[in-house]
Amino acid sequence: MAVHPRAGQPATRADLVDVAHLVTSYYAEHPDPSVAEQRVAFGTSGHRGSALRIGFTDDHIAAAAQAVCEHRARAGVTGPLYLGRDTHALSEPAFVTALEVFVANGVRVLVDSREGYTPTPAVSLAILTYNAGRTEGLADGVVVTPSHNPPEDGGFKYNPPDGGPADSGITKGIQDRANELLEAGLVGVERIPYARARQSAEPFDFLDLYVTELPSVVDLDAIRSAGVRIGADPLGGASVAYWSEIADRHGLDLTVVNPVVDSTFGFMTLDWDGRIRMDCSSPYAMASLISRRAEFDVATGNDADSDRHGIVTPDGGLMNPNHFLAVAIDYLYAHRDGWSPSAAIGKTMVSSSIIDRVASSLGRRLIEVPVGFKWFVPGLLDGSIAFGGEESAGASFLRRDGRVWTTDKDGLILALLASEVIAVTGKTPSERYRELTGSLGDPVYARIDAPATRAQKAALGALSPSQVAVEEIAGEKILDRLTNAPGNGAAVGGLKVVTESGWFAARPSGTEDVYKLYAESFKGPDHLALLQQEAQTVLDGVLGS
Repeated sequence: MAVHPRAGQPATRADLVDVAHLVTSYYAEHPDPSVAEQRVAFGTSGHRGSALRIGFTDDHIAAAAQAVCEHRARAGVTGPLYLGRDTHALSEPAFVTALEVFVANGVRVLVDSREGYTPTPAVSLAILTYNAGRTEGLADGVVVTPSHNPPEDGGFKYNPPDGGPADSGITKGIQDRANELLEAGLVGVERIPYARARQSAEPFDFLDLYVTELPSVVDLDAIRSAGVRIGADPLGGASVAYWSEIADRHGLDLTVVNPVVDSTFGFMTLDWDGRIRMDCSSPYAMASLISRRAEFDVATGNDADSDRHGIVTPDGGLMNPNHFLAVAIDYLYAHRDGWSPSAAIGKTMVSSSIIDRVASSLGRRLIEVPVGFKWFVPGLLDGSIAFGGEESAGASFLRRDGRVWTTDKDGLILALLASEVIAVTGKTPSERYRELTGSLGDPVYARIDAPATRAQKAALGALSPSQVAVEEIAGEKILDRLTNAPGNGAAVGGLKVVTESGWFAARPSGTEDVYKLYAESFKGPDHLALLQQEAQTVLDGVLGS
């Protein structure tokens, strides 16, 4: 991927979205359901798109909200629906559309009592708290967010009563029904004016619940006693009010380094491709915070809905997400006496194998699943998985006593965990990672995107292990060819090939004509490059390139 010459530099006026035009497009544009790019595409992260490309409009959200109501009726979900939103420009109008449809359908809707922004983990926590001890009348939720996507994008995702991302059976049903409604010109969508809908919505203090319960999952006493100096950057997202409340209520030495909320996100530095993107795992998007790393013992960033984390240390800068996951797992399983000795570690198949080695050193079972946080939900609910993490800087873990915290990703607790590691061990997470690699090996990890037609992407998603005929790759014998995850047997929608010192995995992109090639080597950069090169040769052969 070619890096834009202005990557990491402050955005200029020319980079900013025209918010007035964007919101006008949300109401004025109407999708053509015969055009694939203008249909509802409702995956684990919900529906995402931009009104500027007629991919996220009032019609889309009205149809999706109606489809959610009909799903609730089929599934027997009769409790309240928690409705939150982030700081993207399209989130407020989409929130309004959704509320009008939900209330018209007789859904009891709970919205933020402070009329503020709501992180994804706060919605997950609210759902689980309400449903605890209940077997009927269960709650669910919707978060209006496109996560870390650019300012012109909007998003709308559904969390069922288990509090986590909806599984594919639910999302496909919502998607298909929403597209039927679009094709019918929205006939069948029930809706009332916003003034009436807002009057019917009930207030709920998401922030108070979250901040009050926080000591049950992170050792804030240790952080406070050690005087850890924290810099928290919400990147203009939904965590902005949460960080200041956490600091005040729990007496932490925490500075909100950028409390500004601006729907153009004009304070950001540009990401690798020259676009504004609130990606807290990107050194380009996080350049401003990285430049201030010497001011704090640890600095942290979150994306717009606060389900991802970025960790910046004075000695290491921005940590690779895989590196911090390894440190977090190593620390938590050694310092959580309330966790079951049999509780496993959850990782996705494209996360670093340093996690496998950490798990082995801890004597803990590792559960490896396909990409998608939804696969960790059952284990987090019943405590059989104490930590679930993704390579894209998303994770959650159990409370200190072993009870469930959230079943969706929580960037705030991961950010605070970095401070707990410092407070308890006296070492920064980056220092601890160097210790781990000294004993377990030092992997080199990379992801690249390679061009692929739709037919090739379909072929990649349907590969069988027998189609990989080679016996060696990058000078090592192939030990495993995986198209199903070893942790749960679910199809990975691609391929993973494993050797003694490395691995590669390939999966098709859901939004672009590329496939994503992940690779890792414990033998260094040269071996990684050879692994990538030979992996592409293997893939070209099986995909007919």
